This record gives sequence, structure tokens and C-alpha cells, in this order.
Amino acid sequence: MKTKFTATGIGSMPFPDPDYAVKVSLSKMCNAPIWPQLPKLGLHEQMEIQYSEGMPCTVIDEEKHRMYFDTSKDYSESFAQLYEGYIAASEEGGTRDFSKMAISPDFSKGIYALEKALQAKGGAKLPFVKVQTTGPCSFALTLVDENKRAIYYNEEFRDMILKALAMKSRWQIQMFQPYAEKIICFIDEPILSAFGSSTYVSVKRDDVVILVNEVSEAIHAEKALSGVHCCGNTEWSILIDAGVDIVNFDAFGFGETIAMYPEAVKMHLERGGILAWGVVPTSTAIRDQTVEKLAAHLEKMMDNLASKGINKKLIAEQAMITPSCGTGSMEPADAEKVFETLFQLSNTMKAKYGF
Repeated sequence: MKTKFTATGIGSMPFPDPDYAVKVSLSKMCNAPIWPQLPKLGLHEQMEIQYSEGMPCTVIDEEKHRMYFDTSKDYSESFAQLYEGYIAASEEGGTRDFSKMAISPDFSKGIYALEKALQAKGGAKLPFVKVQTTGPCSFALTLVDENKRAIYYNEEFRDMILKALAMKSRWQIQMFQPYAEKIICFIDEPILSAFGSSTYVSVKRDDVVILVNEVSEAIHAEKALSGVHCCGNTEWSILIDAGVDIVNFDAFGFGETIAMYPEAVKMHLERGGILAWGVVPTSTAIRDQTVEKLAAHLEKMMDNLASKGINKKLIAEQAMITPSCGTGSMEPADAEKVFETLFQLSNTMKAKYGF
């Protein structure tokens, strides 16, 4: 798949109006728009909570502005129902009906705003539409049980969460398939930037690969492209080993780090994989950036990778451009600049390479 500097986004935006957020998405990421996650609209649109709907044993505490899993009661029946739905929908020759894990308008205004806009638009299919899910590692290491222990360490719940997120991914993909030649589904794993630290010393590399791979395979089952987004530095070969199609990284702050894994990256690109360069900063640093400065920075990072024995043309043809992270916590004016810069940078790089 030759993406040739196509621009897309990470999920969150700081705008309170879903229709406006979608307008930005369709105008600035016109070949790969996203549905916007809108945390300003309240607790239900927060990164993990947004994907918790329908999972057994969830408790949303509006007063304390948090969510946790209550594992103290008998959950055997609710787990059985979820697994029955999962098996019926996903086994070979199954129903492919993942609506048990649908995300309702109470948990996402952005999904439905994008669907409405694409219905109204009509005409030819877009090259891509991008959807996203919070990754199983970030979800399960961030949310806790009633004793404030990360739910990741409860193996029964970890597996249930994995199945639920896989279903949510497939439900989203099916929703937007009528509007795009190819759907991209990102698995957002910001917590992997802390992988290997003392906080998560008990999180094993092999487990991370297995968890991300299972969601990636669910995405592939819908004939969509899987991506992983991590907005810090991590061991990038983990994500490549997990079999994703797109590796998205903060190329503004950590652009050199991808070249520390030349063999894995070369294998990834040669099998058709894509690097999504998060080169547009999502901090106040955006105020000092120009398209020219960011184009030069991106070129330098690509040259750095090419110096490791990877074909520069291959790197360029299989590149996407994104912001370094979501923009949900930014000032709206700064976020506007992020998306305008992203749009112009994509066009600049396409023109430079004759794409």
C-alpha cells in the first residue's frame, strides 16, 4: 500500500462541537479523515472510558471523575454472554455482528457526526477513513479494580477486555466501510512509552506482542489496515513483531529512535508496512513551527533511517504524516494550527517527491 505522505490524525480534538471537529477532519485530512474523540464533552469521551461501554462490571463514578471495574461480585454470567457474542460473530462463517460492543452516541458524538457528514457527502469513496481504539495494554494498565490494582493483572478481565476491544474495532470498521476504499484502525498504546520502566517491570514483552497482535488480527479479519500509535519512545520492534501494518510514532520529539531498529523496520517496509511520522508537534511548540522547518526535520529523520541501509524511495512511498499525539488537551487555536500545518506539510512532501 503506497500511502505517499497521506495525512491523518490521532483521535482526540479540543473542540466542543462534533460537526465542527468533523469539518476540520474532512478538510485537513481529506484523504484519510478521522472520527474525533471529544474529551471536552465530558467523562464518557475520555480515552479509556469511551471504549468501556458494554463491558461487564464497569463502574463510572461521575463525582470522582473516574471509572473502575468491580470484580467483587459474581461476573460469570455477564462474561459468558460477552464470550458467546464474540464467538458467534467472529468464528468462521459467523454472524459478523459486533453490535453488542457498539459505541453509542452517549460515549461518542464524533463517530456519528462523521458518519452523517460522509452520508451527506455522497460521491466516490475516499481513499481511507481512520478509526481508532484504546489499546489493550493502555486500557488495562490505566484502569483499576475496586482495590485500585491495575485490571491488567487480573488475567480473566484482561482477556475479556481484549475480546471487547477487538469487537469494538470490527464494529467501527464495518460502520465506515461504505465510505472508503480502505479503513485504517489505530490501536492507541501511549502507555508503551513506559514499557521497561520500573513501574511496569512485570509487563512482559511477549504478552504485549500477543495482546496487540490479537486486536490487529481482528482488524485484518475485516480487511482493514491495523496501526499502532505510541506518542513517546518505546521499543519499536515490539509493534512490528505484533504484525501491525502501520507504526505511528512521535517523529518530532523522538524521530531518531525508529532508526535504532533497522532490521525490523526494513522487514516492516519490505513486506508493505507503513511508517506514520508524527512530525507535527501537539504542544505549544507548534506556535514556533513552519511547514518548511518541519519538512526539513522530516527529511533529516528519513535520511537517518535510509543511512541504515533502507531504500529512501521505499520510506517515502510508504509514509504517512500525523500529529505527534492527539490534540484533545490543546488550546483550540493551537490545534487549528496543528491541522493546518499537517495539511500543508502533506502537500509539500507530496509535491517534493512527485506523488
